[in-house]
Amino acid sequence: MTLGFKRIHPEATLPAYAHASDAGMDVRSVEDVTIPPLGRALVHTGLVMELPPRYEAQVRPRSGLALKHGVTVLNTPGTIDAGYRGEVGVILANFGDAPFEVKKGDKIAQLVIAPVTQPVIVEVADVNDTDRGAGGFGSTGV
Repeated sequence: MTLGFKRIHPEATLPAYAHASDAGMDVRSVEDVTIPPLGRALVHTGLVMELPPRYEAQVRPRSGLALKHGVTVLNTPGTIDAGYRGEVGVILANFGDAPFEVKKGDKIAQLVIAPVTQPVIVEVADVNDTDRGAGGFGSTGV
């Protein structure tokens, strides 16, 4: 598979895998942004992606930002659909107790490319029973 990216900002960096076996490729900021404690910001990458049909890009947090600074992707995983041709942006949220500084070139998130299945949707009169039934939201313990 080939994944195309167009740079729409002169300082944009193409996403890259840090290790050959990684699932996620790192994306970087093209701007300086300060995110206050309990604040959020849309951080630009300067990239437009050309996903093939029946694939999505999942925008996921970087574990180091989450552990060290309390910074995560707010709508994780964010989904970029195959037909989207706008700039890839990352919504970062700062759950830390100090302002978080994003600098140009910083790794801000990961993109994971995944196949999409689109089932045929039908209405049914009933659903089959299972051992679990309707149990959810902690029904198996804390």
